[in-house]
Amino acid sequence: MGYNSPRDAELLRILDQNFARSAELAGPHLVCHPGCTQCCHGAFRINALDAARLRSGMKELRASNPALAATLEARAEQWLADHAENFPGDKHTGILGSGQADLAAFDDFANDTPCPALNPATGLCDLYAWRPFTCRIFGPPVRVDAAEYGGAATDAPAFAHCELCFTTASEDEISASELIVPHGLEAALNKEIGSESPQETIVAFALVERE
Repeated sequence: MGYNSPRDAELLRILDQNFARSAELAGPHLVCHPGCTQCCHGAFRINALDAARLRSGMKELRASNPALAATLEARAEQWLADHAENFPGDKHTGILGSGQADLAAFDDFANDTPCPALNPATGLCDLYAWRPFTCRIFGPPVRVDAAEYGGAATDAPAFAHCELCFTTASEDEISASELIVPHGLEAALNKEIGSESPQETIVAFALVERE
């Protein structure tokens, strides 16, 4: 099955509603705003659904705004020219490796480099409507496994959020502002497009056309 836009639209609608609720509860503790680009630097993993959404966005732009599409692809090509040599995975398909060495190498891969979708003049995302899940949930508190973040195993929920946000919030305020992420639906849609196994890549590979 290929990319299913209506089902993905439903996923994003749910997430957007949950984000709006979280932002309302967070109030002034959530300081994210257009032009704040700290989270737009450094390579990060995206799944098959994210990549399909980005490719769909590029297809739409090539038809509606070919100049912008060409600019985005040029930025992505330059990004790859600068960093693909050290990419811990298949340099043709863009699929990240899943071995321990690959996972370790990715921790230090292109950490300070701006995303090719980031417009350097405006500080805005040129593919905002099609941005990956990670971009959509960044900022508010998201429930995580404490052990994965260097904490001790505990029954109490642990939350990750943008380091610029919630700097003066109490633990109760952070917990109350939790962003509920529909991971189950996201996983189901990844399965529907034929990606039960981790077929992860990065944004730059999703923006360029490959034969």
